[in-house]
Amino acid sequence: LGAMAINLREGRGPFRGHGGSTITQQVGKLLCLGVAYNSSSGRSEAEFEQDCRRTTIWRKIKEVPYAMALELKYTKDEILTVYLNRVYLGAGTNGFEAASQRYFGKSVRESSPAEAAMLAGLLAAPSVYAPTRNIATARNRANLVVSLMERQGYLSVAEAAEARNSPAVLSRAAAERSGGYFADWVMESGPAFLTTETTEDISVQTTYDRKIQTAVDEAIEHVFKTKVRPGSKAQTAVVVMSRDGAVRAIAGGRDARAAGQFNRATQARRQTGSAFKPFVYAAALESGIEFDDPVEDRPVTIKMTGSKSWTPKNYKRQYAGKVSIADAFAQSSNVVAAVLGEIAGRAKVKDMASGFGIRSRLIDTPAIALGASEATLIEMTGAYAGIMNGGRSVTPYGLVELKLRSDGTTLMEKAGGIGKRVISDSTARQLTHMMMRVIKDGTGQRAALSDREAAGKTGTTQGARDAWFIGFTADYVAGVWMGYDDNTPLVGVTGGGLPAEIWREAMTRIHSGTASLPLRGLRTR
Repeated sequence: LGAMAINLREGRGPFRGHGGSTITQQVGKLLCLGVAYNSSSGRSEAEFEQDCRRTTIWRKIKEVPYAMALELKYTKDEILTVYLNRVYLGAGTNGFEAASQRYFGKSVRESSPAEAAMLAGLLAAPSVYAPTRNIATARNRANLVVSLMERQGYLSVAEAAEARNSPAVLSRAAAERSGGYFADWVMESGPAFLTTETTEDISVQTTYDRKIQTAVDEAIEHVFKTKVRPGSKAQTAVVVMSRDGAVRAIAGGRDARAAGQFNRATQARRQTGSAFKPFVYAAALESGIEFDDPVEDRPVTIKMTGSKSWTPKNYKRQYAGKVSIADAFAQSSNVVAAVLGEIAGRAKVKDMASGFGIRSRLIDTPAIALGASEATLIEMTGAYAGIMNGGRSVTPYGLVELKLRSDGTTLMEKAGGIGKRVISDSTARQLTHMMMRVIKDGTGQRAALSDREAAGKTGTTQGARDAWFIGFTADYVAGVWMGYDDNTPLVGVTGGGLPAEIWREAMTRIHSGTASLPLRGLRTR
């Protein structure tokens, strides 16, 4: 009733704002009524948290029996301990120890009054007061807590003044506000009993590169600030990895500060469009076709099972006539890709994509050649790393070693890297040359780097719901996806547009100050 009165007095509805739960009720809700956050749900942590905090009479009634049972079995201190170790405190953390490590890089046992006040201040609205989101807001909230502690005698006047004059400072890693998507992916890629559900202190060595992550975050911010209309809800995802599949950076969305959110780079399965064509051409090259062989780019009709037929169309409904295989690839001819897919055989195309690491289900129709199947960005980027490698498959990985901090025992080592050969070295050379043509004089010219060779492929799906650019230099392979979460069509965006520009901006920053190395083994007769 008191909470309802406060809500009404502050101009809200009786059940909006203060919930009126005791600590015991909140523990009952956490343990018995709570549903674990699942980042694959497509909801952000803030949205999930808001739903969990819904205040209704029925929710309160359901809390009561659990709260009474807890009071019968446990002491107040034990109930408080459970609460402090379970409550959500923003940035993907549950419990004060995890939050202290996340924000300050130290155990909560070592926290100063200013740091402890900031942590305590998170309880009211962790997504709002998280210092990684807005340090000024977090400090203002902490000062309120410090004032209450001073008033109630928990801090002396001098201690309170010290806490205000020397506010909590984020650790270096937390202050950079990046890497959350990468951390989520690494923790999800290992067994839960060693990562998210363990009660032991563990040390995780990863492939993460803070410099590369910063370059990716800056590239996304730059392109959306300068090239995208204000207020756009379009999303993007980026993956950068070394040639052996070591993932260096992940952006699972536009919010570089995010942790515990839907990761579009690793969880979203989207149609790949023309970004799938390298696997079609690889299958054709393996069957004996050469990159400079002639081919007709003209309307065709392909017979399908039964009496059905299919007539693929080029993106701009334009046809070039007699061209080379490399020219058709550079201009992303749908007709030629569809014909080559049928010549090589759909089974061969599927085997090629699977061999390079595409684990998503592939359709068995002629449209497979045009990327009608779905895949994740990290799958596609890893597959391109196989081409970059000269034809050997790659399994993306982020975890190098997982140890017990107590005694250094190694519990898990990397499960990824370079695998078996998928295509011949000759085919890989030809394919690399063709992908260089895409950037030099094809659909991906906006991805061109001023100081080094690069190869890649654009992709735009039917209805312009997805736009891709994936490419590589001699050092790194990077994939970019852009689209809307609700499949709204993109307006005026193709893979050779904004995704290619994000790729160029990121790769320019990543390679800054490094030697320019040529792509290996190109065949240009």
